[in-house]
Amino acid sequence: MIQRIQSVFLLLLALAMLSVLALPLWHKVDGLTSQELTLSAFGFAAKGLTLPASTGPVWVIGLLAGASAAVAFYEIFQFRSRGKRLLLGSINLLLITATLGAAFYFSNQGEQLLNLKLEGQFLAGFYLPTLALLLNLLANRFIRRDEQLVRSADRLR
Repeated sequence: MIQRIQSVFLLLLALAMLSVLALPLWHKVDGLTSQELTLSAFGFAAKGLTLPASTGPVWVIGLLAGASAAVAFYEIFQFRSRGKRLLLGSINLLLITATLGAAFYFSNQGEQLLNLKLEGQFLAGFYLPTLALLLNLLANRFIRRDEQLVRSADRLR
């Protein structure tokens, strides 16, 4: 059913992954040269710095986050098939982990573009996939619990 706790967790997961699309992930400032570099889900934003063409496809972060949110929304309405929900939860686990890995990879690339002695800061958008990962695990746990409850009721008949 849509009002089950796992559906609430999945809705919060989708909102967290959609927030990744809007919030910056990483930021670095060089105080001496007043250069700034910010990583978002769709690319680098540079101030006072020219970016090389070899920064790579940063938009992959946005693509993975959007796909994860879409899978979570789809999973909410598959409440009649708990097996399918568990499969979608596993797919979502991979998508969220890939989002986190891509964000970390491109933030490391950004570290190398601006003064190597200074460290960049991870912002709220970087930590939201971790929250989404936790919410996905909780949703899968409650889906499994429902499956076990249904199977135990079948044995009593």
